[in-house]
Amino acid sequence: MEKMLDENIRQQVREFFEALEKPVQILFFGADDKSVCQYCEETRQLLSEVCELSDKLELKVYDLNENRELAAQYKVDAVPTFVILGKDGDTLTDYGIRYKGIPAGHEFTSLVNSILIVSRRDSGLSKETREFLKTLDKPVHLQVFVTPTCPYCPRAVVLAHQMALESPMVEAEMVEAMEFPELSDQYGVSGVPHTTINFGAEHMVGAAPEHMLIDHIQRALARN
Repeated sequence: MEKMLDENIRQQVREFFEALEKPVQILFFGADDKSVCQYCEETRQLLSEVCELSDKLELKVYDLNENRELAAQYKVDAVPTFVILGKDGDTLTDYGIRYKGIPAGHEFTSLVNSILIVSRRDSGLSKETREFLKTLDKPVHLQVFVTPTCPYCPRAVVLAHQMALESPMVEAEMVEAMEFPELSDQYGVSGVPHTTINFGAEHMVGAAPEHMLIDHIQRALARN
C-alpha cells in the first residue's frame, strides 16, 4: 500500500512533534479479515506512518481475537480500536484515551494533538476545569461521535481526551460514526460532533467550550 501521508504532511507533523516530551505507546487492536474490519489495514498503516515521525512514539499491533485478555484489560471490544498510553521505562499508564475507528480527514488533527497531550502529561485545561475534575467521585465515560469531513469534531475529541488525561475518573473515546452505525443508532447520532456521556445519560451536540461539557457531565452524574 502506498504512503497515506505525503511528504508535506509528514514534515508538518515532524515539526509539530518536536514539542513531544515523554514517550508514548499506541496499542492497536485490529483484524486481518476485511469483511470483519474494513478500515483496520488503513488505520494500522496510518498509525505506523505517524509513529515513524518521532523517536518518542512506539506502536504495538495486536489481533483482537488472538489477544482477548489484553483487549479486555484495556476495555477494547471492537475493531479498529487503539489506545494512547504514557510510557515511562517499562511502565505504561492508561489515561483512558481511545479511538474507535480511523482518525482520517479532519480527525487526523485530533490524533496528533491527543498524542501531544499524553506526551506532555499535561491536559492544558483551565484551572476551573481541573478543580472540577478533582471533585469527581463517580466514573465519567465520554464517547465523541465524528465523521472525517467534520471540521468541528477534532476540538470535541481533544477536549474529551484532555479531561481523560486530567482525571482517572474519566474515559474518553472518539467513535467514527459511519464505521460503527449500530452505536450511532443506539445513541441517536444524526449530527456530529455528538458527545454521549455515561452511555446515554446525557448528550451534547456540537463542539462546546469546557464549561458546557462540564454542565452536561454534572447533569449526567445527577441521573446516575
